[in-house]
Amino acid sequence: MSSTTEQSTGEQGRGETVTDVAVCIIGAGPVGATLACRLARDGVPVAVVDRAALPPMENPEFDGRAYAIAAGSKNLLAAAGVWEHLPQIACPIEDILVTDGRPGQPPSPLSLEFTREDSTQPFGWMAEARALRVALNATLHNSPLVTVLAPADVSIVRNENGVTVKATDGRTIRAQLLVAADGRGSRTRSQAGIPITKLAYGQSGIVCAIAHEYPHDNGALEHFLPGGPFAQLPMTGTAEHPNLSAIVWSEKDAMARRIAALPEEQFKRELKRRIGDRLGDVTPVGRRWVYPLAAQYAQRYTATRLVLAGDAAHGIHPIAGQGLNLGFRDVIALSDILITAHGKGEDLGNPALLARYQARCRPANMMMFVATDALDRLFSNDNPVLRLARDVGIATVQRLPRLRKAFVKHAMGV
Repeated sequence: MSSTTEQSTGEQGRGETVTDVAVCIIGAGPVGATLACRLARDGVPVAVVDRAALPPMENPEFDGRAYAIAAGSKNLLAAAGVWEHLPQIACPIEDILVTDGRPGQPPSPLSLEFTREDSTQPFGWMAEARALRVALNATLHNSPLVTVLAPADVSIVRNENGVTVKATDGRTIRAQLLVAADGRGSRTRSQAGIPITKLAYGQSGIVCAIAHEYPHDNGALEHFLPGGPFAQLPMTGTAEHPNLSAIVWSEKDAMARRIAALPEEQFKRELKRRIGDRLGDVTPVGRRWVYPLAAQYAQRYTATRLVLAGDAAHGIHPIAGQGLNLGFRDVIALSDILITAHGKGEDLGNPALLARYQARCRPANMMMFVATDALDRLFSNDNPVLRLARDVGIATVQRLPRLRKAFVKHAMGV
């Protein structure tokens, strides 16, 4: 159990709160917050620290951003008590069509389709980013074993004896282990002296949502184009827009900025050149977001009483929609190790435990890094030789059900 004591601060006359927990997590994003909920659900006292306040993350307006949640990640969210708090039903992905082509032209006749016959459950679920944030916040605040410091600016001291996290407002957290889940630009990772390797793609991702004329039937599209992949992902409709999908669209940097800034009719025309007529008439909904695309990886995942998780440890190209799911796989591995060790009364900052986490996650994460990088280089070009090779490859997988199912199982994380 966590314990809290009050100590006098003298001149200020206000109480300094000292809370003892097993694990302190820096970063209350989806990875950090889910880890906190999962650990607390199994009796591990945790603290979550974030520079931003949590309620403002719950933007009440639909903004077009959504997460693709793989089956394994959904199981994690359910085990953490988060899934049940989603304010709306997530949309299952039950069909994925993979095509190759050029904007404004019919796709290659050689395509690949993953259907309901390739899996006994949906390949994944689409959840609004806003909805997941609401669910995470509700779960965090409902758990007596979770201490939340947000907003809070903190200083961190780690040594062989433990971790001390001090906020500028007088609150202090003492823990056995610190988890850096504070994103790609992780200050915690930098302060620990863990180097990273970065790889820029010269691409930007356009993220938005569209309403469309025809139902998506829980189907997704991954359309490979010379400028980068274009994905349509099914979302749960609303009263105003019963047929709704998320769009994740990669282009070369300058082109992405130009397209995102187009007036609505011209933007809609560019959408139609890529998505075709499969959904009928389309209408952009909500904001358009533009993110520069890059990949990076940390040289190691551990330091003294510290582990990295999620984007603090790795960032990959979104071509396979695995970025957040890779972070959730970190959470699955780390929570398994920590819950077992806590149940045995072990020190959660033990270097042997941390080494076990790195050995379990980093090789698989590096394989995904290499695979997504290779996929982008293979598909994001108009080289006729490579076009032929990838079309033949797509058609080959389509003809081999066992290989298709193996792809599906790995992507689902089950």
